[in-house]
Amino acid sequence: MIDLEDVTKRFGAEVAVDGVSLALAAGEFCALLGPSGAGKSTTLRLVNRMIEPDGGRILVDGIDIAGQDPVQLRRRLGYVIQSIGLLPHWTVAENVATVPRLLRWPAARIRERTDELLRLIGLEPSAYRSRRPGELSGGQQQRVGVARALAADPDVLLMDEPFGALDPVTRGTLQDEMAAIHAATRKTVLMVTHDVDEAMRLASRVVIMEGGRVVQNATPREVLSAPANAFVEQLVGGESASFRLLRIRKVTELVTAAPPGPGAPTIPATANLDAALARMLARGVEALAVVNGDGTVAGTLRLSDVVRHD
Repeated sequence: MIDLEDVTKRFGAEVAVDGVSLALAAGEFCALLGPSGAGKSTTLRLVNRMIEPDGGRILVDGIDIAGQDPVQLRRRLGYVIQSIGLLPHWTVAENVATVPRLLRWPAARIRERTDELLRLIGLEPSAYRSRRPGELSGGQQQRVGVARALAADPDVLLMDEPFGALDPVTRGTLQDEMAAIHAATRKTVLMVTHDVDEAMRLASRVVIMEGGRVVQNATPREVLSAPANAFVEQLVGGESASFRLLRIRKVTELVTAAPPGPGAPTIPATANLDAALARMLARGVEALAVVNGDGTVAGTLRLSDVVRHD
């Protein structure tokens, strides 16, 4: 869905993006991760032609974007930014419908799509469609920004530090909602973040950048268990990367068929290993009963298996 082929961008003598090549399949969730100045946001802005490359080419759905009208291209790409950018004098519904109105959708279709998206992001249309951005919390405004980006049903969603300005609790909630939205829509997502935990939590692939170059392109598990170099190892936390691995691995990966002992505390089969470890420590036990959604017991998770996980 997105192909960057040896893309370079310079600002004067500074090389902001240095020969980046990257291919994203349809439906992938890719996080561009790295410190400030690594070239992440510049790469994202090149994809929607907010800036133009000095070398290489970029294809969206197999078509070179250099030959496309920039305005028409951007209407096909959902875009979510940290500062949200909602128009304060417009209602929530009007903000969500920005692109469909530009595309001259019929009014009934716009209303139906707006209400559908408000429900998707957890804002009941009857309660929120007529409100203005100033009447919403920061988290609610960010939800509306996501809905606006999805309004015209784009194939690609670009996100530039979308949750960076929010408090930790709200950010965690919106990350969960973003994961659910991606699962429901299967949009191709390219997200910029400097938050390692956010990248590992949301992305199916993590592209780590340093000095305008890609230094590792891998799954979250591969990045955490086999960092490409010392920079990546330091970025993901060195020895503490093992704790991050617990956050992205499910208890079902280590469950055994042995029946749990009588009175063993339970853990849902959908839980991650970090939650299981926390429950064992809190209860002072060395095993948990892993329970399926229908209440049946899937097996036993043992502390000894968790602490020596690969």
